[in-house]
Amino acid sequence: MSSPLSPEPLKSRLAAGDRLRGLLVRVPAPMLIDMAGTNGYDFIFLDTEHGIADQKDIADHITAARAAGLPTLIRIGEGEAALALRVLDAGAEGIIVPHVRTAEEASAAVRMSHYPPLGDRGFATYTAAGQWGKTSPADHAAQTAARTLVIAMIEDAEGVSNAGAIAQTPGVDVIFVGPSDLAAALEYDASRADDARLQVWAAASGRPVMAIVSTASQARKAWEQGAAMVVLNAQSAIDDCLADWAATS
Repeated sequence: MSSPLSPEPLKSRLAAGDRLRGLLVRVPAPMLIDMAGTNGYDFIFLDTEHGIADQKDIADHITAARAAGLPTLIRIGEGEAALALRVLDAGAEGIIVPHVRTAEEASAAVRMSHYPPLGDRGFATYTAAGQWGKTSPADHAAQTAARTLVIAMIEDAEGVSNAGAIAQTPGVDVIFVGPSDLAAALEYDASRADDARLQVWAAASGRPVMAIVSTASQARKAWEQGAAMVVLNAQSAIDDCLADWAATS
């Protein structure tokens, strides 16, 4: 039985060279996810590190994204292998792992995200990801291997130094620089952080890279610089719009 998720996995689309647009959701907002589907977005980035953390809310948002025809990528907290297991079982198409500093930590991210032999994630077919038991174990294993994205976040000076090794770690699919944490690690120097981001992108050695933006002009710049995935920070964009309207008279 085929998967009820997106017709073509994000992993396949990236391999084909597609540029993918996502919406970053931090606060509970299932209807915002539906709006993203209506407006032609390619995926949802659900932040459980700094945002939605309740398991039921996470599952509800994944379900809303599936109804809108959008795959979901989940940013977990550092070292949250148990959460990675649960959100992948709930139907997420990939995991975004923060503070990856070394190739060894990148390998740990891969192991928590994949079934054997690539990883050590617990196996189950009686979940949303397994179509509630309607997918055979062999088909579920094959579909999961073909779909699951592992995105390594580099947001520390050590990670910048090891960016090439992290990007070449087997099973790492995408590199994503966390601009806020990286700026904090570099004494809150935004210019140094942007230079470090470009250094990481150059060291990614052909791996797709993801960028986070708040405006259309920032998105255009990210595409021009070579991003394969660009994510709109919905909270920032909405807050800017509210501030602009509040300033009118």
